[in-house]
Amino acid sequence: MITWLIALPALIAAFLATRLLLRRRGKAGLRSVLAADAVLFAGALALLLVALSSGSAQADAATAAAESSGSGSAALIGAAIAVAGASIGAAIAVAYTGAAAIAALSERPELFGRAMVIVGLAEGIAIYGLVVAVILIGKA
Repeated sequence: MITWLIALPALIAAFLATRLLLRRRGKAGLRSVLAADAVLFAGALALLLVALSSGSAQADAATAAAESSGSGSAALIGAAIAVAGASIGAAIAVAYTGAAAIAALSERPELFGRAMVIVGLAEGIAIYGLVVAVILIGKA
């Protein structure tokens, strides 16, 4: 919790600086922001590879403990990816189907029931992600 309290002002400052940069410089600012994002992504990937690789300097007991907790953490990471991917997919689906439903309702209000069913089906994608996450967490 304390980490978020420290990181939140830095995130807000970074967001505001990015927004100011994009307003003032246009395409050149966008290129610099994309370059900074690529550098941050490469650093995060390198940190992930270092964290997941097992060093030869570790003792056998520490390696066994890391392997036993590694399968649980891999399941939690998989569950997080499942929920995040399903939520993003559901958000995109609801955005398109919701816009189409509003357009259809503006012309024919009697289509309300059908439009809400279609939007509800699009939202079901997020529920599938939650089900997969529960299954993965249960196996950890």
